[in-house]
Amino acid sequence: MVVLNRIYTRTGDEGSTALGSGERRPKFDLRVAAYGTVDETNAAIGLARLTARSESPVIDDMLLAIQNDLFDLGADLCTPDTGKDLGYEPLRIVESQVNRLEEEIDQLNADLEPLKSFVLPSGTPTAAALHLARTISRRAERLMVELAANEQEKVGEPALKYINRLSDFLFVASRAVNQIAGGDVLWTPGKNR
Repeated sequence: MVVLNRIYTRTGDEGSTALGSGERRPKFDLRVAAYGTVDETNAAIGLARLTARSESPVIDDMLLAIQNDLFDLGADLCTPDTGKDLGYEPLRIVESQVNRLEEEIDQLNADLEPLKSFVLPSGTPTAAALHLARTISRRAERLMVELAANEQEKVGEPALKYINRLSDFLFVASRAVNQIAGGDVLWTPGKNR
C-alpha cells in the first residue's frame, strides 16, 4: 500500500528525482520522460472519462482499468531492472494485461464498419479526448522504445507491447464512441484546395 504523508520533499529542487530503485536521475532523463509521458496519457484518459460515463459505460469501465494499468506501467518504468536485489519485488506489466487490451480492442472493433479513409481526431467530446490520449500514448511509446534501444536501460517486453496496444485501443474506442453518435469524421484528401 502506498502512503503519501508529504507532497513536497524538496529533494528535487536541484533538478533530479529518485527512481524506485533509489537511484537519482536528472528530471530530463529519458526514463523519467517516458514514465512522465505515461502519466500524461493517464491524465488525458481521465479527461475522456468525464464524458465517457454517459456516452458508453462499458468503455468507461475499460478506461478505468487502463488508468490503473498505467500506474503499473509507470511503476515498471520507474524501477529499472538492474539485476540488483531491491529488497522488494518491483511491479511489472504482465502479458495478461496486454491480452486484456487485445480482447477489448477485438470486442469494440467487432461492430465497427471497415475504414475507407483516415479518421480525423474529432467527433464527440469523448472521442476527441480519446484521440488526444492516443497521440500522447504514441509519444510515450516512442520514448519507451528509445529507452529500450539503450543497452544500459532495460524495458520489459510486456511493457512495450502494452503501450503499443494502448494506442490501438484508444483509436478503436474513439471510433466506437463516435459510432454511437452517428459515425466517424473522415478525412477528405485535398478537400480545401
